[in-house]
This record gives sequence, structure tokens and C-alpha cells, in this order.
Amino acid sequence: MNDWLSSTWEPNWRSFQYFNLYRLVLAGLFLLAMLFPHELTARLNLLPSSPMLALTGGYMVAVIAGLLLSIHWQRRFNFQLSLQMLVDVTVVSLIMLVAGGVGSGLGILLLVSLAAASLVGRGRLVLLYAALATLAVLAIQIYGILTLRFEEASVVQAGFISAGFFATAILARLLGQRVMINEDLARRRGVALDNQIRISQRIVERMQDGVLIVGDEGVVGRHNPVARAMLGLPNEDHLHLAIVAPMLAKAQAVWVSGGDETVQFAGADGRELQARFERTSSSDKELLIFLEDVSRIKERAQQMKLASLGRLTASIAHEIRNPLSAISHAGELLREERRGEMQERLLRILNDNVVRLDRIVQDVLQLGRQSRAQPEQLALAEFCASFVEHFVAAENLSADVVQLIAPQPVDICFDRSHLHQILWNLVSNALRHSSRASAAVRLQVVAVAEAGRVELHVIDDGPGVPDTVREQIFEPFFTTHHQGTGLGLFIARELCAANGATLAIAANAPGGHFIIAGRNDKCQVPEATAGHVKN
Repeated sequence: MNDWLSSTWEPNWRSFQYFNLYRLVLAGLFLLAMLFPHELTARLNLLPSSPMLALTGGYMVAVIAGLLLSIHWQRRFNFQLSLQMLVDVTVVSLIMLVAGGVGSGLGILLLVSLAAASLVGRGRLVLLYAALATLAVLAIQIYGILTLRFEEASVVQAGFISAGFFATAILARLLGQRVMINEDLARRRGVALDNQIRISQRIVERMQDGVLIVGDEGVVGRHNPVARAMLGLPNEDHLHLAIVAPMLAKAQAVWVSGGDETVQFAGADGRELQARFERTSSSDKELLIFLEDVSRIKERAQQMKLASLGRLTASIAHEIRNPLSAISHAGELLREERRGEMQERLLRILNDNVVRLDRIVQDVLQLGRQSRAQPEQLALAEFCASFVEHFVAAENLSADVVQLIAPQPVDICFDRSHLHQILWNLVSNALRHSSRASAAVRLQVVAVAEAGRVELHVIDDGPGVPDTVREQIFEPFFTTHHQGTGLGLFIARELCAANGATLAIAANAPGGHFIIAGRNDKCQVPEATAGHVKN
């Protein structure tokens, strides 16, 4: 324990300065007693004389010098403390000698000085101070007995006072050690608490969920940046929840009255939010409110769903492809034989379903084979014109069924093969639901006023997308067509994300309306999205 205290001990200059202030008051009392003698000093034989004035005056100067040193030259702490104690022992002992020895009662002054020095001092030095005081008191008492006719029995009293010096020093030192241990423990706990607060604050700030701490009267004490963005809170303190977020305040009131622990409401930007309430054990009865973006929850659930589906479907697709090829080959062999009309009809049904199954297998396998995007600057109007020509020829359509509207030349930063696949999926879907009349499917290029942004709209004249399925339209394996795989729109959106673009469904105009939004200012795909499709 002593080794630990020695290694962790630091000079306590503030306490040393207080000790010097006490000594300054004591020196002032001695000097005033010499300048203005009264009955008490007369009884103690402390009468004004040149030696006494010199002694008390010198003591005053020494104390002032020690105080100034402890303030302006905070070095060599042990040396300064030892020097001041030596001055105290010398001066008080000489004054005791003049006042009649230990019988004067001035030895208590040394006890106070020893106690103070033991509290601020270090290690065994406090025992040295007690030994110096003991030697000084015994020396002046023996000298007084031999030369000044002090009572011989007073040496016993001097011995008791000397024992008191050691007891005071030891007890004060033990108390000082306890204080040092408690101070160090408080310091380490304070540092640990400060570190914990900093870590907790950083965690809360980095959380993807919003966090609010609400007081008993509905005052928002603290909140993280995510909660501020979700609720549109001003950057101020002591916000009233009922004023800045009335919907959340109503939900809190319902929860307090025994309602559900989680409620959903609309945020500042129209996003659907979910709030969860929890009580705390704080003395202020504060309430914790956790805010979550419902769309992010759905996206996370979808990612988990995709991860499990991906592993399952990939293994199934590989197992299906070989027997599917055998069935297709057997059908071709049967077609070579001349059979009746019934056999021909059955073979057509067999071939159509084989083609459909093969397309499903290809789409499933494609989920895990998407390559990293290699964007390039494409002239969007020229690319779309080439695509329309190819698509119309492949589908054996009239030239006016798919109409391209590109009023001005704009570029888009996109992977050529990815954009071709996305458009093929979107236009195929649009054609399937359209009337196949003139301009039944429209491709419209729009340069947005925002710098560096371009949109490509795919619109058909069909019945449009029902409101009941809009939220599920991009989910994998979701389809409203009996021959669809449910993967086309999902793959299209993933390819858009891989190229730093977005694919969204807009309001019916009057049929289905999909918008590809990309940029044309620079061909640089964010690294986080570039490998998004590659699994």
C-alpha cells in the first residue's frame, strides 16, 4: 500500500498554501503580542524585547517567503515543507523556552503544525518532523531545568507531549493516506464516468435510430441528430414535445394511459415512423423514446428474406436446370415424330412451360451472378433509340408501338449492359399490360433542373398499378402475371443501385409509370453501391 501511495502521490500545493496561511496568522499573532503586550503575554513572560521582536519579525518574514514560494515556485515540494517545518519547530521551541517550557501550553502549536504537515506530506518524512519537534521540546526543557530553574518533573510532561507528536503525525498520516486513496478512487471513477459518457454519447449520435430523453413535464432534455432529422426539431434546448412533435406527444399520452408500447405516426418529412417508449430509473422520472424508420425496418426484413431466399433458390435452380434440359430435349425429339393435333397441342404446352421454367431459373441464377458496374458516359437519346429498334424487332412489333420522346440530348452515367437489361424488363412489363396500339409504351428522357441529374420515364397506357400492390412491386418473387417470375423489377432496382441510380414507381399516367433517376455529371459509382449486386 505504501509503495502504491508513493508511486501515485502528487504534491498538494493548494493544501500547502492553506497551511502557510495558518502559519501567517500565527506569526501575526506572535508579532502583535510583542508590539502590543497584554496580561496574557505577561503571564507567559513574553515581554517585548529586541531578541523577541527579532524572532517574531523573522518568523513573519520566513512565513511570507514560504507562502510566496508555494504560490509562484511550485517545485521541490518536500524541501519547502521540510524547511517550513524546521522554521516552525525552531521558532515555537524558542518561544516556549522564553514562556517557561512545556508548562506554557504552547506545545499545542507544534501539534497543529505536525498534523497539517502530516496531511500534506509524504511517507516517512512526517516521522522526521515529529522527531525534530520531540528533540527540540526535550532540549529546551532540559536546558530550562539546568539553567532556568524549570521544575524537574516537567520533563515527564515534555515526554508526553513528544509522544503526542508521534501519535499526531502517525494518525494524521493514516488519515492523509485514506484521503489520498479516496481522492484517487474518485478521480479514477470520474475519468471512467467521463469516458463512459463520451462513448455513450458517440454511440447515441451514431445510432441509426432516433433517441429522445423526455422529462416528467414533457420537456425534451436531450436528443441525437437522427431524432432531430426525423422530427424536424430546431437546434435548441428545453423543447416541449407537445409543440415540436404533437403527434409523438399524443402517442406518449396514450402509452402513459396504458396503450401499446410501440406506435406509428408520420414524421416531419412524411416518413412513417415507429416510436417505442421506455421508463428510466432516474430520479427525474425521465422517459426514453426510440424512433425507428419503418421503411428501414421493412428494408432490413427484406434483406434477411433475400439472404435466405438467395441461398435456397440458388441451390434449387442448379438442381432444376439439368432435368429441365432433359425434358426440353425429350420434347424436341417427340416433335420430330408426326403425331395428331392433340399431341401437337400437348407438345406446345410442354414447350411453353419449359421455356417459362428456364426463364425463372435464369433469373434466379442471375441474382448471384451480377457483375460489378462499369459505368460510362452514354448519350441517353441515342442509346434508347437503339434499344427501341432492337426491342421492336425482337418482339415483332410495329415501329410505332414503343415511342421515344427525347427533346434534348443528355448523357447518363451508367453501365451499358445494365441499362439495357433494366429497360428490357421495364418495357417488357409495360408492353404486357398495354394495349399494344400506337404509342402504347413511351420512353421519355427528362433533364431535371437540378444540375447533373437526368430521368428516364417508362409509361404505358394500361390499367396502371393498383394501390394495394405498390409497396410490394419491387419485392422478389412478387408478380401479378401468371407467366411472370417476380424477379424482373427487383433485379432492375438492384442494377440501378449498383450504378448509383434509383428506380421508383410514380403515379399512374394513366398506366404504369416507372422512373430511372441517374446522374450525368461524373462517372463515379459509390463503392458502397458498386458491389451491392455482387453476392
